[in-house]
Amino acid sequence: MIKKSLKKIGVVLLVVLVIAQFFGPDKNEGDLASVEAFFEDTNPPEDVKLILKNACLDCHINHTRYPWYNNITPVNYWLNDHIEHGKGHFNVSKWDDYSDKKKDHKLEELAEEVEEGHMPLPSYTWTHSDAKLTKEQIESVEKWVQTARIKYAFLKEPQ
Repeated sequence: MIKKSLKKIGVVLLVVLVIAQFFGPDKNEGDLASVEAFFEDTNPPEDVKLILKNACLDCHINHTRYPWYNNITPVNYWLNDHIEHGKGHFNVSKWDDYSDKKKDHKLEELAEEVEEGHMPLPSYTWTHSDAKLTKEQIESVEKWVQTARIKYAFLKEPQ
């Protein structure tokens, strides 16, 4: 009796999983050029630009490079949640929409998150080994952020 019930539940779950493969969240496929304003404004050196492309931009711009496993439901919903959450905190594609004060703050947060090892997310580096940052890469990012923030220190509105 229990075996029969478990078999029925298994079949129903399998059918639901197969049907779910035909549905998924909208992809994050905006304009890749939207990152150029950020690069022009903050002027990262080439090594930092590569770090940002490999470790940050998939979740922090309006265009994501999707891995093959994004075609599997429910993985695609999990990835979409990470992307939406990342863009909610910092969306490089909206750099021009930020005030100078907010730009300064976002750069400060970027450096803190990288230095503290919170970014990139460990779940991202499991499948993107090139996103695992070395101590030298973290130092390069911090140095770039310090340099980029100088401009905003002079542009901040008086308090």
